[in-house]
Amino acid sequence: MTSGQPLPQGREPGDITLTIAQVAERTGLTHDTLRYYEKAGLIERVGRTTGNQRRYQAADLAWLEFLLRLRETGMSIADMQRFAQLRAAGDATVAGRLAMLREHRAQLADRIRTLRRNATALDQKIDHYERLLLDGQPGTDEPT
Repeated sequence: MTSGQPLPQGREPGDITLTIAQVAERTGLTHDTLRYYEKAGLIERVGRTTGNQRRYQAADLAWLEFLLRLRETGMSIADMQRFAQLRAAGDATVAGRLAMLREHRAQLADRIRTLRRNATALDQKIDHYERLLLDGQPGTDEPT
């Protein structure tokens, strides 16, 4: 998610702000998706310039990176919204956030096990077809 670009001289990491275009480039999200995330409550209202242009801070980028991980691991938008609401409510919700993440991690572990089983079945079928081709009998096949 980072571009690897050095910070401008004389600036601290917390002082740096990015435009929506810069954030889109760094995250791979479109401008529309970033606006949707804000409207849907996934990210808190982003700071604005006097010209009303969004300016994202380092904390916004870190949170977006985590949201992308949740999305990539299959968390629904509704659950991401619920997690974001808990986060916005502060420290009193840490136990609830932990429970959500543990549940999501358990679901992810189940999906990983299923994917591994499916990958094994595919590998076996690939091996079967490779053997058929090596034996010169591509017309014979077992039921799939």
